Amino acid sequence: MRFVDIIEKKRWGGELTQEEIQWWITQYVSGNIPDYQVSALLMAITLKGMSVRETQLLTMAMLHSGEVMDLSEIDGITVDKHSTGGVGDKTTLVLGPMLAACGVKVAKMSGRGLGATGGTLDKLESIRGFDCYLEKDKFMKQVKDIGIAIVGQTKDLVPADKKLYALRDVTGTVISVPLIASSVMSKKLAAGAQIIELDVKCGDGAFMKTPEDAEILADMMIRLGNACGKKVSAMITDMNEPLGMAIGNILEVKEAVETLRGRGPKDLTELVLTGGASILVNADMALDMDDGRRKMSEVIADGTAFEKFKAMVKAQNGDVAQIENLDMFPEASFITPVKSEKTGFVCAERAWELGRLAMEIGAGRADKEDAIEPEVGIVLEKKTGDFVEKGDVLAWVHHNRPLENGWKERMYAAFDIKDEQVPGKQLIYKIM
Repeated sequence: MRFVDIIEKKRWGGELTQEEIQWWITQYVSGNIPDYQVSALLMAITLKGMSVRETQLLTMAMLHSGEVMDLSEIDGITVDKHSTGGVGDKTTLVLGPMLAACGVKVAKMSGRGLGATGGTLDKLESIRGFDCYLEKDKFMKQVKDIGIAIVGQTKDLVPADKKLYALRDVTGTVISVPLIASSVMSKKLAAGAQIIELDVKCGDGAFMKTPEDAEILADMMIRLGNACGKKVSAMITDMNEPLGMAIGNILEVKEAVETLRGRGPKDLTELVLTGGASILVNADMALDMDDGRRKMSEVIADGTAFEKFKAMVKAQNGDVAQIENLDMFPEASFITPVKSEKTGFVCAERAWELGRLAMEIGAGRADKEDAIEPEVGIVLEKKTGDFVEKGDVLAWVHHNRPLENGWKERMYAAFDIKDEQVPGKQLIYKIM
């Protein structure tokens, strides 16, 4: 079998067989197919698509490229949560500890940043000493003992996705529904949780631009999970503007901590309350969504969710002192305001452009080998619907080097300010 034949077959829109897909994944993981050839196939898939059957076969081939975890020895309901990515999305850092505080066992495998979106692992690793890579025994023990562990992919868990994930980031092939669905679900299935919840983003700052496209992706992932005997639900949520106020790793960790302390932004708080309530209902740990929201609110109010976050940080060798005193985190060399040039209402904040701008100053990766500067990023002062006077600060830019010519102008252009106020955005479109 020649890999170029597989590339050409998909280039013309052909349907790959189980043998071809399995051979591709096995050979690529073994190092026998170069990145440039796999990049060509990924682009062909992005342009020509994959059938449901092909996507299922790809998911299973990726899933079985490494070890599949068995969490049956953990008492209680094991859950995993995944977001398809978005600008300022630090949901896992808040939702995971809240669920653990409610008695759910959170066994979570997360990824790194893709394009203009941030990755959960990058955020956690901005905590001094935090170890995202745990051996299986330690992972299992931590979930048993404190109810939560958030880890990255080790060499033994879905190695095929680990290689493809990094390659897609730098080849313009992130947005493909079959590639997203197989990537997400191979990791979720390999992690072994009984219940999986998907936060499928849509809008300007997401890979899926419309609620309809997001629903197609969610439906595909639900079907993939159900076919493997997992209970899978999904929320379709808005990403036309960044989630919360902070974009950038340390800045987002700080915002997550503030949310766990009950002082978070309204949109992030609403998202974790709704998402958590949905999981508790699916786990038969809440009577309905209202009961679930009440239980989630209680663990913020009584501090137990924050304590769970600290317990996880400590268990994974992170510096808990930084979490208790946010001033201990390193800061960027410069903090520069971006001010409004006119009076009016903020009618839009272009999330994708804000994410790209943050990436360009070091908060994300343009290339898979790029190093991230955890302290840099953007903190919004205004959100969609807010009134601003000329001269008001729209956002604060945290950066270590002088901003390039035109950068601030692009930053200002990401805010659409008009005379008339727009209706409030709809944060959650649908729960599936």
